[in-house]
Amino acid sequence: MPIVNNILHYSRTTSTGAPQGCVLSPLLFSLYTNDCTSTGPSVKLLKFADDTTVIGLIQDGDESAYRQEVEQLAAWCSLNNLELNTLKTMEMIVDFRRNTPALPPLTIMNSTVPTVESFRFLGTTISQDLKWDTHIDYIIKKAQQRLYFLRQVRKFNLPQELLTHFYSAVIESVLCMSITVWFGSATKSDIRRLQRTVRTARHKNSFFPQAIYLLNS
Repeated sequence: MPIVNNILHYSRTTSTGAPQGCVLSPLLFSLYTNDCTSTGPSVKLLKFADDTTVIGLIQDGDESAYRQEVEQLAAWCSLNNLELNTLKTMEMIVDFRRNTPALPPLTIMNSTVPTVESFRFLGTTISQDLKWDTHIDYIIKKAQQRLYFLRQVRKFNLPQELLTHFYSAVIESVLCMSITVWFGSATKSDIRRLQRTVRTARHKNSFFPQAIYLLNS
């Protein structure tokens, strides 16, 4: 029920969930999923809004704790009238051994979960080799696409302050997304590619933050 200046604009009845953007949604989510926790020390359950990630440590080929956790999560969702979207569910295996044994496929509600080499976790692409080139490829491509909008905005002869705000909001925000997670492990080659993208934006706007400032701030 949106209330502005103590005036109720309209009301809406929902049978499940909460309206998008509702201020109570984070609190309701925490309360509702409080009992959805991992059961073993080798399995970690990460919850964020409608994204749930199960991380399992498999030792000596024993997957029982991990698979049991997945089954219990599916059962919990069914018990609480929540539907798991198996089409958006995937599994990634991180194994640095030279000879990696084949593992049986994971199934949820009679649906086989595909195994992938990388996936996006809260906006950051994580690869099974734990390198960041795939993620950096993605953000560079996205930032380069947005450089077009910067070129169009320049045509209006806007003040430098407004152009800087536009750059920070539209381009720098893409390059700095979760930068504290991946930048420390990025290769020199990837850093140079990031710097080239920043230099392209600075081509006619030297007042933009330099690459060294952007990537170390």
